[in-house]
Amino acid sequence: MSAMFRSLSGVNYRIWFSGALVSNIGTWMQRTAQDWIVLTQLTNHNAAAVGIVMALQFGPQLLLMPWSGLIADRFDRRKLLILTQSLMGALALGLGIITVFGVVELWQVYLFALALGVVSAIDAPARQTFVGELVTHENMSNAVALNSASFNGARMIGPAVAGVLTALVGAGWVFMINAVTFGFTVLAMFLLRKSLLRPQARASRERGQLMAGFRYVRGRPDIIVVLIVVFLVGTFGFNFAIFTSTMTTVTFGLGASEFGFLSSIMAIGSVAGALMAARRAEARLRLVLIGAAGFGVACGVAAFMPTYGLFAVTLVFVGFASLTLMTTANAYVQTTTEPAMRGRVMALYMAIFAGGTPLGAPLVGWVADEFGPRWAVGVAAASGILAAVVVLIWMVKYRDLKVRLRLRGNQRSRVRYAGDGLPATASVAVALAEADADAIAAGADADGTTLGDDQETATREIAVIEATTPR
Repeated sequence: MSAMFRSLSGVNYRIWFSGALVSNIGTWMQRTAQDWIVLTQLTNHNAAAVGIVMALQFGPQLLLMPWSGLIADRFDRRKLLILTQSLMGALALGLGIITVFGVVELWQVYLFALALGVVSAIDAPARQTFVGELVTHENMSNAVALNSASFNGARMIGPAVAGVLTALVGAGWVFMINAVTFGFTVLAMFLLRKSLLRPQARASRERGQLMAGFRYVRGRPDIIVVLIVVFLVGTFGFNFAIFTSTMTTVTFGLGASEFGFLSSIMAIGSVAGALMAARRAEARLRLVLIGAAGFGVACGVAAFMPTYGLFAVTLVFVGFASLTLMTTANAYVQTTTEPAMRGRVMALYMAIFAGGTPLGAPLVGWVADEFGPRWAVGVAAASGILAAVVVLIWMVKYRDLKVRLRLRGNQRSRVRYAGDGLPATASVAVALAEADADAIAAGADADGTTLGDDQETATREIAVIEATTPR
């Protein structure tokens, strides 16, 4: 099996991957249908209402983070996922029933979004860290990337199907279908071969374990900078439902099918970004920097696109950059964190990523309402550029990133970077020397160096030296 899909060589990961893929399709179908009925049926194109739904759905991850992470570290994650996935299926069924019967109101959608957010807060760290029980440590980065590819592959299918079904039979039946898809994940949990699971170290039952997770992160400045990036982009950039729905309806004057298509087209780039990450053996901070900068630039270009078709094309690049960034950040945190701490650290990661939505989504929705959807996309662009600047500054200060250019008879450029592993000492030095032709022809430079000496020096300086201690 190719390196890109090496995690699928394990039977347990194949079972998990298959069940999760079906469930992810249903999740994206519900998200699309839910945003659509809030925007067009329960309000008069009120983007702020969509933002409130997102805030209620993701806010509990911020509030419950210390306990949800400890639960994931302390209890059997397989049994925990069976419980949470069953509860989320029941919530989807309940929302589907009241929508099919035509009695759904906005406050009810708010209530279901809040309940789903509470269950998801417990589900997320357990689901993120469960991959460590399915694959070897060497394949964990690959498995995290394939999980992202699964989630975003479903994003290509789910929104498009939801858009068509919403137009044909209504959003209620989309919610009902999602309820059924949760059953596939539950079934996968029962089909896993317990003898092949890789038990992880569990959190101690001693007092103070909640604060132990915070102390661990405080001692990891590299994780802190990743969390800052995740906060900036997750809060102000990853509000795709708001700016794609408002660009579709307000800017371009189109309908549900076109809205669903935008989510699907962006997922093409997302899947490509996740699969590219799956090819890499390790997750590195330099790729977080590149992904953040690419996301900011792509969103900036998208904000100026004059037609629906051109806007859709730019979303491919938005999706590619966003998944390159988030998959690398996720894999870096998981693969460099101690197993006994992984649930609490990932709970903090997910809380910062999704928990920033209560702040960012209503704000971006307000920007879209007051200044127009293009400005909302501009906010996303600014978040990516700012996140890239944060990583760059950190690399310069803590990882000895240096760029030097000297013009003095000969041209030299030097780049030095102390690496992004933990613990690691790495450096890359590149020196390019180009002797001044006139000085060489004269037979000596200002220091009295002969032609032969100059050539020998240039030969030594044209070098790439890399020394890295494995993480």
